Amino acid sequence: MRTATRRLGIVTALVIAAAGAMSVASRADDVSHLAAVHGTAPEFAGIDHWLNSPPLTMRELRGKVVLVDFWTYGCINCFHTLPHVNDWDQRYRGKGLAIIGVHTPEFPNEHVTANVKDAIARYGIHFPVAQDNEYATWNAYGNQYWPAFYLIDKKGHVVYTHVGEGDYEQTEAWIEKLLAEKD
Repeated sequence: MRTATRRLGIVTALVIAAAGAMSVASRADDVSHLAAVHGTAPEFAGIDHWLNSPPLTMRELRGKVVLVDFWTYGCINCFHTLPHVNDWDQRYRGKGLAIIGVHTPEFPNEHVTANVKDAIARYGIHFPVAQDNEYATWNAYGNQYWPAFYLIDKKGHVVYTHVGEGDYEQTEAWIEKLLAEKD
């Protein structure tokens, strides 16, 4: 029942988040307006393991555009977003984009680091992945859904969020806009 309720909640959240993201983005003349709406990005908290990277902090990532991607390998919607996320990593990493996957498990088998490593290899993920088994980073962001993107500007402010699949062109446009901004 918990899973069915959570999945039903995801559908509802997708509709609400899509409308909310569109309305915030359409009202914004510049990124500073969105930073005021969303606030400073929380630090990564309670990470069990860092995969593909040594431990990272938001402070260390200042000066880069950061895409925090909450996902879990058993989520079909997350699986569908990964080709886009992998493509952004490949195309924009050298231009200042840092993608951090935050793997927050839904089911017991998703807590196992070896399973997460297998999924990372299977999906061709080369960006850092933080294993958030205790939901500490998930809770710090106030996140409730898989997948969820939080796009953070060079100053460390969350300026764009998206829940679920889709709107890849809009997300990429925000990435390009933020990368083009002066430091």
